[in-house]
Amino acid sequence: MTGPESEESPVRRAVCPGSFDPITNGHLDIIARASRLYDEVYVAVMINQSKKGLFEIEERIDLIRTVTAEYGNVRVEAFHGLLVDFCKQRDIPAIVKGLRAVSDFDYELQMAQMNNGLSGVETLFVPTNPTYSFLSSSLVKEVAAWGGDVSHLVPAEVLTALTERLGKD
Repeated sequence: MTGPESEESPVRRAVCPGSFDPITNGHLDIIARASRLYDEVYVAVMINQSKKGLFEIEERIDLIRTVTAEYGNVRVEAFHGLLVDFCKQRDIPAIVKGLRAVSDFDYELQMAQMNNGLSGVETLFVPTNPTYSFLSSSLVKEVAAWGGDVSHLVPAEVLTALTERLGKD
């Protein structure tokens, strides 16, 4: 048989990069939406030796794997170096990034243009759900450290890990 019916479609891959220290409901929303658009979605957890995180890289990966388990097409891996190299090694042509506000756009546009110029990888910007437009991992950590309620901002497994790590009950 010849024609389009006999040809297999290539696997559509994308990556959602970040430090995810910890993953929030805003991150999870972007990953879930990307998982509906692509056959495979990689969550690339950035390793930054110069920055001490609240959670070790392995802990972040475990938490992300747990909270994305319902999506059968999400893979979670650590990466160090240039994101475009991560993409090249895995044949990933697209980066999916959530934008919370106009202030995010300036920086993310520069990164998208640099990544495209370096390797041809495209960046797709997804507007964040308005419910999470203010949300960041840093804000979650700060509020949780002061004993504030972040239960509506992070998955239950992350809340448990945060509470244990910060020693708050």
